[in-house]
Amino acid sequence: MLEASTHKSGRQIMATFGIPWTQNKYRPRHLDDIAGNKEPLISFRKWLSSWEKGIPKKKAVLLYGPAGTGKTVTAEAASRDLNFDLVEMNASDKRTTASIGRIVGAAVGQSSLLGKKRMILLDEVDGIDSRADRGAVEAIVSAIKNTKWPIVLTANDPWNPRLAPLRNTCLMIQFKKLGLRDSIPYLKKICEKESLEIDDRALKFIVERNEGDMRSIINDLQTLSTGKKKISYDDVTWLGWRDRKSNIFEVLGNVFKAKTCNWARKAVELSEVDYEMLFEWIYENAPTQLSDPRDRVKALQALAKADLFLKRIRQTQNWRLLSYALDFMTAGVAMSREYTKSGWVKMRFPERIKLRAQARRERSLRTSIGRKIAAKNHLSTSRSIQYFIPYIKQIFNNKPRDAKLIIDWLELDEEMIEYLKR
Repeated sequence: MLEASTHKSGRQIMATFGIPWTQNKYRPRHLDDIAGNKEPLISFRKWLSSWEKGIPKKKAVLLYGPAGTGKTVTAEAASRDLNFDLVEMNASDKRTTASIGRIVGAAVGQSSLLGKKRMILLDEVDGIDSRADRGAVEAIVSAIKNTKWPIVLTANDPWNPRLAPLRNTCLMIQFKKLGLRDSIPYLKKICEKESLEIDDRALKFIVERNEGDMRSIINDLQTLSTGKKKISYDDVTWLGWRDRKSNIFEVLGNVFKAKTCNWARKAVELSEVDYEMLFEWIYENAPTQLSDPRDRVKALQALAKADLFLKRIRQTQNWRLLSYALDFMTAGVAMSREYTKSGWVKMRFPERIKLRAQARRERSLRTSIGRKIAAKNHLSTSRSIQYFIPYIKQIFNNKPRDAKLIIDWLELDEEMIEYLKR
């Protein structure tokens, strides 16, 4: 995903890449335009339609689920399809009970200027700061009890204890992450409209990278398509690492340059880097960042102790030990710097992570091929892998004609073929 640097304003980014597709061009305007989550959409439409017969028992609905699954656009699209006048408000932007109560209270009692039905949308109710504003949830519950119009709430995480009154008051409808089956056809339509040719593997990579967040998926697609009419798999593979490295470079720099233990630990506390990924990055780069052998020895000793704590956590699930592991891998490494001279040294991506990812992919391909062989020969997958794949690899490397017959027989895809050729 594109991230603006500290030297570029949002206007400069907008001027370069245009209005985000998710805000206008490809923002669904009708319920039928929304990808995936068909059952939640049916439930929501049914609840809204019930208002035509009178005020239902549940006057509010809480649409919940991960970001980018279509909660907000569902309310917006339904207001158009069913001819509601939409009053929209982001609950997390309004910091006081008074403002929430005033706006929502006015909306639930008033009629539209044009005499239309009214729908009230309170977005991101889980973003309300209960410590700063303890009465906000109660104000919303009160509005729900007194409303003459349907109220729609959205939340990523509705299970926070402070939202219990809302859960008890609302009809709960869950939105789930979009899978490949729903995402790919929707994205291909966008590509057709943009006259954009994209490799199927590249499209799959973008979807899986964003874990079903359609908003982020489309943003990635827009960024990648800028100035291009064709996107290959190689054009997108860097995306998965770029977001992590753009954050972790700053974290690592602060760790290796820290003058105090608190500074080193704070660098990690202010980041969202996974602690195991952080360990791999520090382990990979400590030998080059600390060029003096004396400093290097001390840093590796600190990392060895951190590794022991992480292993103990995995074995015992005693998460109180994580604090000690983080101290050794951050402050311990930072305080090892005594003789190394200052200077910029390029950070490297952890080789162990690359090798593990490659090994996982090869195991997955081997298992998939084994299953295909097993289905043809009525053997177990493990035996098919053990007895057939070594010989098939020999055939692929020495007898191309026979390899072609095997490809057709087992219906192998390109990745499987490449694996057998190695």
